[in-house]
Amino acid sequence: MIVLSHRGYWKEPAEKNTEAAFVRSFALGFGTETDFRDRDGKLVISHDMPRGGEMTAETFFSLYVQHGRGLPLALNIKADGLQSELQALVAQYEIPSSDYFVFDMAVPDALGYLRREMPAFTRKSELEPEPAFADKAAGVWIDGFFGDWFGPRELETLLRQFRRVCVVSPELHGRPHRPLWDCLAGSAIIDQPGLMICTDRPEEARAVYGGTGVGG
Repeated sequence: MIVLSHRGYWKEPAEKNTEAAFVRSFALGFGTETDFRDRDGKLVISHDMPRGGEMTAETFFSLYVQHGRGLPLALNIKADGLQSELQALVAQYEIPSSDYFVFDMAVPDALGYLRREMPAFTRKSELEPEPAFADKAAGVWIDGFFGDWFGPRELETLLRQFRRVCVVSPELHGRPHRPLWDCLAGSAIIDQPGLMICTDRPEEARAVYGGTGVGG
């Protein structure tokens, strides 16, 4: 099981999407998820609407190259029209397509990433039972907004279809995480190389699954 830290590995909520959280995640060998928006013509790291003072995308990728190169990056696209700028930065920092993917875009915006042959994940949830652009996706982001609707059997089917599957851990939606974690931990599916989990508790996930940032 590949473990991704959600907005970096933060210890206090104020550390989310900060240098401290990213460096900690990279140093401990975790994959990392973060959020991209634009402000004044520049890409910045921000989950919510940028208001100034956010980390630039250049700073984030510089930290990655210095501390985390080779670890997987999940780039959550929070605004439309970022394709050309993001593609240029990925090229500038020499990040191969095997080391990152973009996700959460609106479907029309996702087409721009696919046209540029950038690795894009589709989504599946209770509200999205039929993933968009499934035939072109580099993987699938699995979310449970209201409950744990999936288990090892569903994930095995999705791994056969998409090869790469990232599970949103329930605590990201304010639910207890251990019921799903324990269900997955009791299955051989956690040894599948394409399975990932995005979590606010990366060290706990590593203890449960024996995973790292780059493989199970």
